[in-house]
Amino acid sequence: MTSGARRAAAARALALGDSALLSECEQEFFVSGGPGGQHRNKTSSGVRLTHLPTEVSVTATERRSQAQNRSMALVRLRLALRRLTWIPKVRRKTEPSRAAKQRWVEAKRRLGEKKAQRSKARRGLTLD
Repeated sequence: MTSGARRAAAARALALGDSALLSECEQEFFVSGGPGGQHRNKTSSGVRLTHLPTEVSVTATERRSQAQNRSMALVRLRLALRRLTWIPKVRRKTEPSRAAKQRWVEAKRRLGEKKAQRSKARRGLTLD
């Protein structure tokens, strides 16, 4: 699938409601493990959603509740789809104007003169 087609599918999916978006997804439940005790370690409370048209996959395993993990996975799926629809701005190379270049050269020349005065003053010489 081309990136343009994936971007279009993601934009279309973002306009859907939660139940319609879930119907486009493959839901997978698994034992997530981690802190939360026996309830979390023995039940399939982890949720993985795979949006089939765009092939975007997200997981949620933070909670002991499968329903809470499903809603968190849905939020993450919407964020992933939004990231997929973003089109970066084209950067164009710019160049400083002639006046800006002259100001830069003049400032550089003044700084060089200031440093030259400092080094001559350190050696005990004076400028005439």
